[in-house]
Amino acid sequence: MKIDLSGKSAIVTGSTGGIGLAIATGLSKAGAAVTVVGRSQARVDEALVKLRQDGGRDDATGVVADLGTAEGAAALTAARPDADILVNNLGIYGAREFFDIDDALWDEFWQVNVMSGVRLGRHYARGMRDRGWGRIQFVSSESALNIPTEMVHYGVTKSALQGLSRGLAKALAGSGVTVNTILPGPTRTEGAVDMMAGLAAERGVTPQEMEALFLAENRPSNLLGRFATPEEVAALSVYAASPQASATTGSALRVDGGTVETIA
Repeated sequence: MKIDLSGKSAIVTGSTGGIGLAIATGLSKAGAAVTVVGRSQARVDEALVKLRQDGGRDDATGVVADLGTAEGAAALTAARPDADILVNNLGIYGAREFFDIDDALWDEFWQVNVMSGVRLGRHYARGMRDRGWGRIQFVSSESALNIPTEMVHYGVTKSALQGLSRGLAKALAGSGVTVNTILPGPTRTEGAVDMMAGLAAERGVTPQEMEALFLAENRPSNLLGRFATPEEVAALSVYAASPQASATTGSALRVDGGTVETIA
């Protein structure tokens, strides 16, 4: 199978590193003109250098915007009024005891993880519908189905993305625009590597040993036996953005290493 996205434009949010940058790179390699979005000019510039090197193309561009705010979403849509592919990857996470999660933190997670996708989906879906082709993705998590006790607020926002994606897919039924969620499991992003390094230091083990301990203690149903790479997650996203995925919509596409205990 050869995925060809030549002539397509793509926006990937939260794409200055990790899964987002891997998705942006994969889309670029497939021929799409990609826009990277991040909150700092320095991070966006660094991502563009890497994307152009790894993607083998020089048409990638960047926009600096805080998409956790309505003003940031408006800045992005003003800079890039249209797109053929929208990957809502932006998200924040962090462990916190449920009883210590105050209203302000709940609202921050909701604005960044959910409302960023609501605002961008509302804008870009119109143009896709009018043109009769488009791909919208929301990067969710296996935590949407396995709510982690140490990050209930995170899991709730990822569950909300499942409902948002399904609802938007139904609103765009028969339009030629597909809408899906991507559900990664434990993935070796920069943030995860830093977290494992910190836990490893506390427990006197290597980061590699800590990954195995983390899976055994926190994700015992994982069948892969290791953290996935961002590129492995990106491969599913690139396929879902392709013409070949035209019959896949309203779906939750799992790249979770078998962590979710269901065959449905």
